[in-house]
Amino acid sequence: MTLQFGATLRNNQANQLESTVGTSPKLQIRTGAPPADCAAADIGTLLCEITLPSDWMGAASGGVVAKSGTWQGTAGAGGTAGHWRLKDSAGTTTHAQGTITGTGGGGDMTLDNTSIANAQTVTISSFSYTRGNA
Repeated sequence: MTLQFGATLRNNQANQLESTVGTSPKLQIRTGAPPADCAAADIGTLLCEITLPSDWMGAASGGVVAKSGTWQGTAGAGGTAGHWRLKDSAGTTTHAQGTITGTGGGGDMTLDNTSIANAQTVTISSFSYTRGNA
């Protein structure tokens, strides 16, 4: 039998993302595929690093937590976005990572345009995390 969790537990687990990572973390947009795991060294070119708002995720509901506030930064290099890494506010510890695709491409995070030019404003319009096993 597959484990199932009630809504309260799933919401608490989803809310742990923000409380564990902390306030004002760094979101890095990078080229290429993500590293093997969060403990692995950064790979790919760093296209843009965004300092997220102090309260960067909303309250979970139904096991889903979505971004809060404006997630926007200026690209420091040009290239094709392939993955993202979420780091603590010092930018030293990676807590989460995933793929990036264009809208409708099925990535863990989507951008309206994955082709990023140097000095371009990069805006993450939507991001959510779903805690499964309902």
